[in-house]
Amino acid sequence: MSTDIEPREHTELRAAVSALGRRHGPGFDRAALWAEAGKLGYLGVNLPEEYGGGGGGMAELSIVLEEAGAAGAPLLMMVVSPAICGTVISRFGTGEQKAAWLPGLADGSRTMAFGITEPDAGSNSHRITTTATRTEDGWVLNGRKVFVSGVDIADATLIVGRTSDARTGNLKACLFIVPRDTPGFGRRHIEMELDADEKQFELTLDDVHLPADALVGDEDAGLLQLFAGLNPERIMTAAFAIGMGRFALDRAVAYAKERQVWKAPIGAHQAIAHPLAQAHVELELARLMMRKAATLYDAGDDLGAGEAANMAKYAAAEACVRAVDTAVHTLGGNGLTKEFGLARLVTASRVARIAPVSREMILNFVATHTLGLPKSY
Repeated sequence: MSTDIEPREHTELRAAVSALGRRHGPGFDRAALWAEAGKLGYLGVNLPEEYGGGGGGMAELSIVLEEAGAAGAPLLMMVVSPAICGTVISRFGTGEQKAAWLPGLADGSRTMAFGITEPDAGSNSHRITTTATRTEDGWVLNGRKVFVSGVDIADATLIVGRTSDARTGNLKACLFIVPRDTPGFGRRHIEMELDADEKQFELTLDDVHLPADALVGDEDAGLLQLFAGLNPERIMTAAFAIGMGRFALDRAVAYAKERQVWKAPIGAHQAIAHPLAQAHVELELARLMMRKAATLYDAGDDLGAGEAANMAKYAAAEACVRAVDTAVHTLGGNGLTKEFGLARLVTASRVARIAPVSREMILNFVATHTLGLPKSY
């Protein structure tokens, strides 16, 4: 894919990560790739240099995930560990929290999961019922979370809870670091019909006692700190989807060039060529919006980045689904075989449409915040 308008260092990063991804390739060992990517500095490319990171931003981190995915070796925990948790801690954490977590998140030796979704809250973060009650020496958390990725391999989970505002009596969102083996912190594996190494879990927090320094950032900052992590999540979900779409499209194009039924390869027929070309165009457009979102975020424009990140995630998810569907149809029956590795993407490609926020909620956001239409919910 064309990278002519990118800075040279971004082009070089793409090439290096692409080579790493191809060495591991489809059917890769997630732990081995994670360890090597961390050792080479790719996992922490967005984190501060003083804590072992690369000193870059979401522009660089999204390149890493996109290129790994395009090589058939996506690393889903990049969306969570360095992007959400690493960003939140580097922006709002104490010096002690940064020193304790950022070096490990940067080199991949430590990982952190992220728990926000609840069974009865869905997309409405204002209905989160996980509560954090202040005690003499810290906090007590109670509640439930669902669809939390990688809790079994994470050293801790960044949990979104709600504390009581003494001035108004209202509940406000706050973030807490909960180590994996904390008493009262339980998990149940959710069986998914999804081909992914990263498992999904339901979490229960039953009188989970935490020290005072488990709170990340200012107790009164509320949604500001939360969305500082959610914008990178949307950007990285777009990168995940674009990488997957590119992988599927590359497989289909290679097949269309070689597969011959009559006198010419099937790619010579417009019924095959045009859908593949359309998929390529849509992936390129989604990538441009993703880069815009990353650039705005790295420049400190949280408001502008929020709008662009939502649009990028929407565009990338739609482009990914189209690319995967087109690839499967291009291969016909071969598209459903394990040999070509496309059938498993039919389900996986839908994830970006649903998580971390549905396409319908993004359209609500654009309608209200961009177009100024009345709020519908």
